[in-house]
Amino acid sequence: MSTDKHATVEELEQRLKNKGIAPTAMRLLVFEYFLQQTFAQSLTDLEWHFNRADRTTLYRTLKTFEEKGLIHSIEDGTEATRYALCAEGCRAGNHYDLHLHFFCYGCKRTICLPRHKVPDVTVPDHFQLQELALIAKGLCDTCSQNNAIQLHGTSK
Repeated sequence: MSTDKHATVEELEQRLKNKGIAPTAMRLLVFEYFLQQTFAQSLTDLEWHFNRADRTTLYRTLKTFEEKGLIHSIEDGTEATRYALCAEGCRAGNHYDLHLHFFCYGCKRTICLPRHKVPDVTVPDHFQLQELALIAKGLCDTCSQNNAIQLHGTSK
């Protein structure tokens, strides 16, 4: 995920344009929101944050960002798809930032771990790998330090 939390509107607009995304007011707000997050966000998270925004507009914004390589989707085993910013080198339809995702049983957050790459996976001849998901599950550093819960949300 990006660390540019204090970009100007002009910088945000340019970054969207560089990805081929027209910088509407909502897209700028959603992009700025993602820049400030430390964990993946769901559509429900965005709806809660942008409580006056239309759900369809938020969904279309997420899909546009994903199609253009600005964010990637994460299926973490919960019922909600989550989204996080891509690495700078991602392009439309070519998400190269294959890294580990971590789902915390305590806080229910999904965190990108970009320094932990997904290992090369080969499939048998005549198989066509189209998608690969690797989700680690456990307790994040904060929940682990708080000793509030054990694996799978069981209280101590």
